[in-house]
Amino acid sequence: MTRPPFPFLYPDEPQVPPGLLARARALQTPRVALVNAGAETPLAGLREAVEAGLADPILIGDTDKIREAAGAIGWDIGGIRLIHAPHAQAAPEAARLARKGEADAIMKGQVHTSTFLKGLLPSAAGLRDKAARCGHVFHITKTGSERPLLLTDAALNVDPDIATRQACLAHAVALARTLGVDRPRAAILAPTEDPTPSVPNTIEAAEIAAWAKTALPGADVSGPMALDLIWSKEAARIKGYDSPVAGDADIVLTPNITTGNALFKLMVLGMGCCAGGIVMGAKVPILLTSRSQQSADRLASAALGVIAAAGEPA
Repeated sequence: MTRPPFPFLYPDEPQVPPGLLARARALQTPRVALVNAGAETPLAGLREAVEAGLADPILIGDTDKIREAAGAIGWDIGGIRLIHAPHAQAAPEAARLARKGEADAIMKGQVHTSTFLKGLLPSAAGLRDKAARCGHVFHITKTGSERPLLLTDAALNVDPDIATRQACLAHAVALARTLGVDRPRAAILAPTEDPTPSVPNTIEAAEIAAWAKTALPGADVSGPMALDLIWSKEAARIKGYDSPVAGDADIVLTPNITTGNALFKLMVLGMGCCAGGIVMGAKVPILLTSRSQQSADRLASAALGVIAAAGEPA
């Protein structure tokens, strides 16, 4: 007997919010360096961004493989800058271009994420100050809505300490302001709103919320908060939880990558959301595209990279 499709999968493809694309297209097109560009899927993703007016491409990797992959997808790359830096040389070469001001954003190509980031994020690569902490931020929207939820960190920091989570929150607040949110509302996710010693992340959430009162005065930050309080004003009313963030969050700060990644994939696979994502905290935005992401997600990531590279309120 054939089993029916898994019932929690959303059947329709996600849609890029038109407002995000319009916001990005109003800004200067960034020079985007694709690391290890010699494969069809990432090359096609960058071509989509180019055709949408979101990227001026630089292709880094084995140039023979790049030309072969471009031919396979029918992309004429005759006028595009190619740099021969195969395998592990590609990410450091992208970092060099960014340091020299020759690249405004860096995109992951056919390379394992750990290899990609090891070539970009160590302080020796010159893309961040030694004390700076990087964080990944997802921009997640539901089809028909222009309002995003910024989710951090669901893709980079595995089990972040309090200082790293504070940095992730600061990055997300800065991005929200760049996207036009005057006073971002941020929720610190936990299983309960009560700080409980037996649940360490609730204590940490309370500490981060207290820190944010002085460190992020232009934002409203509450935590710990369970997901029902974050998403539902009615749940907050029933539980007597009084906060401007309840049911109205622009940002969700997760306790670890497992929680964040599960929430991101639930929203994408189960709710049909579009999710663009970038790594913040380096000299230029870093686009962590995945082979399993759909076209809308890749375009949203490219648009987010344009906006972050500009660094100006839209």
